[in-house]
Amino acid sequence: MKVTESSRKKNLWYWVIFAVGMCVVFALGLLAASITERRAEVASIYNNKKVAIEGIEPRAEKWALNYPREYDTWQRTQNMDFKSKHLGNQFEDVLAQRPEMVILWAGYAFAKDYNAPRGHMYTITDTRQTLRTGTPEKPEDGPQPATCWTCKSPDVPRMMQEIGVENFYKSKWGEMGPQIVNPLGCADCHDPATMNLTITRPALREAFARQGIDIAKASPQEMRSLVCAQCHVEYYFKGDGKYLTFPWDKGFSMEQMEQYYDEVQYTDWVHALSKAPMLKAQHPDYELFKMGPHGQRGLACADCHMPYKAEGAFKYSDHQVMSPLANISGTCQTCHRDSEENLRNYVYGYQDKILEVRNRVEKELAKAHLLAQKAWEHNATEQEMQDSLKLIRQAQWRWDFGVASHGASFHAPVETQRILSQSLDKALQAQLALQKVLYAHNVLDPELPDVSSKEKAQAYIGLDMEKERAAKQQWLEKTIPAWIEEAQKNNRI
Repeated sequence: MKVTESSRKKNLWYWVIFAVGMCVVFALGLLAASITERRAEVASIYNNKKVAIEGIEPRAEKWALNYPREYDTWQRTQNMDFKSKHLGNQFEDVLAQRPEMVILWAGYAFAKDYNAPRGHMYTITDTRQTLRTGTPEKPEDGPQPATCWTCKSPDVPRMMQEIGVENFYKSKWGEMGPQIVNPLGCADCHDPATMNLTITRPALREAFARQGIDIAKASPQEMRSLVCAQCHVEYYFKGDGKYLTFPWDKGFSMEQMEQYYDEVQYTDWVHALSKAPMLKAQHPDYELFKMGPHGQRGLACADCHMPYKAEGAFKYSDHQVMSPLANISGTCQTCHRDSEENLRNYVYGYQDKILEVRNRVEKELAKAHLLAQKAWEHNATEQEMQDSLKLIRQAQWRWDFGVASHGASFHAPVETQRILSQSLDKALQAQLALQKVLYAHNVLDPELPDVSSKEKAQAYIGLDMEKERAAKQQWLEKTIPAWIEEAQKNNRI
C-alpha cells in the first residue's frame, strides 16, 4: 500500500500533538509536585507549631518560635539607619528644628520635649524617657493617666483583661510602669489561635459602633488598615476617668471633629501665653489616609508599610514597619511603573510644597499667641479677646491636624494643603483682630520676644530645662531598674 504525502503529514502532526501533550503532562506533574512540596513545607511550620500560644501573650519572643520570619523583620524596627529628605526613623529633636512649636504648646507638656517617631521596638523606651511623662515619685503623683500607655504595648490589652478597661484608664501612668514592659508586638494585632488580624483595644470598636458600624464584619483587606487605626488616629481622654475616645461621631474630617469638640466643650489645655482654649491633635493618620488617593482606591496601610515578601514557599508581610521610601522596589513599584528616582521625587514634591505652607503657619501662629499675650498685659478684656482666641484655637487645631500625622503630605496631599491653608488664613485673621485690640489700648508697635531657638523659646515660657532633664535622668536611673526587676520576677519579660 502506497503511503501518500498527505498521510505522512497527518502522521507527523499526530506525533507532534502527542509530544506536546506529554510535555504538558510532565510540566503539570512538576507543578503539582512543587505545590505539594511547598504546602507540606508550610504545613510543617505553621501547622506543627513549636509552642502553643494562648490568651494574650505580650512577649514577642514566644511568637518567634512559630513565626521566625515575621519576628526577624519585626526586630528590625529597632534599626535607625533610614533618612529621607524630610524624615526617617532616626532620632530628631523637632523642637530644635522648629522652635516656634515651643510657643504653640506653651503650658502643655509638648513644649518640653517632642521628637520624631522611631520604630515599634522603641515604644516603651521612648515613653519612659520623654520629659512629657514626668517624674512621679509615687504613681498617684504622676501628671499622666495610664491611658497614655494604650498604644505602646501588648501588655495593655492584657491589663485591660485583668482589671477592666475603665479601671485601666483610671490608673496612673506610673502605677502601670512595672506592668507595661513589652514593646508593640505580635499580640497587638494577631489572634494567637488563628493568626487572623484582630482588634485588641476597645476604643476603635466603640467609635465605629457609635456610627452604627460593626467592624467585626470588616474584610481581611480592611483589617490590614484597621489594626493600625487602633492607634494611628485622633483621640482624646474623656472625662475624669480619662476614657480613651475617638471623636468620630460626626465624621472623619477635620471640621467634623472640631464640631464634636466644640459641642462637648472640650479643651486639652489653656494656652499659657494667649489664654486660648486649645485642642491638641494627636496623629490622625488613618483619617487622612482614607481621604487620600491610595485610601480611596482600597489600599491598606500594610500594602505600603508592611509589603509582602517571598522566601521559598513562603509569602509573608514584612513587619519592619517604616517609610515606603526605604523600599521603593517592594512598595511603590508593585503598582507604579516608573523609576525609583521619579517616584521618590514625586513624594518629595508633595512634601516640599506642603511644608512650605506649614513653616509659614508656625511663624504666624506663634506671633498670634505672642500678640495675645501683649494684649492681656495691656488690660484687654475677655470680651475684646473672645474672637481672637477662637481664631487661634481654630488655626492651631488645623495646623496640628495637618502636621501631627507625619505622613499627611503624602497620604492626602490635597486635603492637607487645604487644612494648612485654612490654618494660615485664621492665624492672620487672629493677628488682625489682636492688632485692633492693641490699638484700642494705645499699643501701636508691640515688641515681641526673640524665640528663634528652642532654648530661647523654652526660657521665655518659663521652663527650666536643665532642671527638667536632670530630674528625669535621676528618676530613670532610680525607677526603671526597679520596674524591670519586678517584671522579670513576675515573668512578664
